[in-house]
Amino acid sequence: MRKMIWMFVLVLVVVGVGFFFWKFYFVFGEGAKSGELNFLVKKGYVFKTYEGKLIQSGLRSKAANTVQSYDFDFSVTKEDIAQQMLANQGKVFNLHYKEYLGALPWRGYSKYVVDSIISMH
Repeated sequence: MRKMIWMFVLVLVVVGVGFFFWKFYFVFGEGAKSGELNFLVKKGYVFKTYEGKLIQSGLRSKAANTVQSYDFDFSVTKEDIAQQMLANQGKVFNLHYKEYLGALPWRGYSKYVVDSIISMH
């Protein structure tokens, strides 16, 4: 009976670790977004991360009689990419990002993490 309990606990731990890695480290999608950098700010209580917003061209409507721009909220984990973006705020960026199924505090508040700048002008 004791062996069965340990096997059950072991299976629960393995399933829990597998779920954690799937939820937070599995790259669900990759792509590129282009638009004008609205802001990039370093913030956080314990883990200081860079959080930004890209305003994409085009308009959309969430509700009747309203107009809103397309926003892309993202996090940046690499210091050199964040510094390059901070030095060129207001420019149009083409950014490569990875989409995760969940956000981690040390990776940022967004599930979209920018990992490189494709181009800027």
